[in-house]
Amino acid sequence: MPKLYEYFGLVVLFYSNEHEPVRVHGLYHGRECRADFTIVNGKVVDVQYRSVKGRRPLEASQLADFRAVVAAYSDEIVRKWVDYFVLHKAIQPERIDRRLR
Repeated sequence: MPKLYEYFGLVVLFYSNEHEPVRVHGLYHGRECRADFTIVNGKVVDVQYRSVKGRRPLEASQLADFRAVVAAYSDEIVRKWVDYFVLHKAIQPERIDRRLR
């Protein structure tokens, strides 16, 4: 379960058994949502936010934080997904200490 980012208590990560489409999960105090990426010609063209079966969804403020991280780092998230799932490289987590909004 490689952690990508920590943003004011929100953890953004991949699950090790993920599959396409490219997706990332946001967790905060036992709540979780995911972001599914649509990529066309190597560019992120859409992100769909969804709840995760069996988990309580993120509350509004944490969902806003999750959306902010995904918007700011979408291209990097896709690169990290390729690094981890295709190239089998280790991912180093990053702490984001500045507000993105």
